[in-house]
Amino acid sequence: MPELPQRIWSDEDWKRIQLGYASRDMDEKWNVFTEDEVVFLHRSWTGNGTFAATFAPVDGGGWRIVSAVVERGAERYRGTDDAYDCVMLELVISAIVLGESATGLRSQLVELTRRESGSDAPAGLIQHSALGLRSDF
Repeated sequence: MPELPQRIWSDEDWKRIQLGYASRDMDEKWNVFTEDEVVFLHRSWTGNGTFAATFAPVDGGGWRIVSAVVERGAERYRGTDDAYDCVMLELVISAIVLGESATGLRSQLVELTRRESGSDAPAGLIQHSALGLRSDF
């Protein structure tokens, strides 16, 4: 991916990210798991891998994404916009794995989707279609 999220996740966030996230019902769209420093994001219904992000420690504490790949096969993932992929990767980790509200990222997702599709679908529909829900623990 040419564009990567610039966020630095805390050491505590990294510990939670390493635990991953398993979807629990049909409204949840993502399964996330980690092997070493690589975080894999798969669609829950198909099991198709969409993102793989490599994290590395940051001097002074925390972790950041240093490289990532995204599926480009149209039959597996319709995304073709680098900015959208960057937002989507960070949003799944932030909102789904960590359970954050991620309001700014959600707004960016809606804006990028509307720009790409030419649609002005309701924000909630766009978010649910791409991101899904997160069950409370």
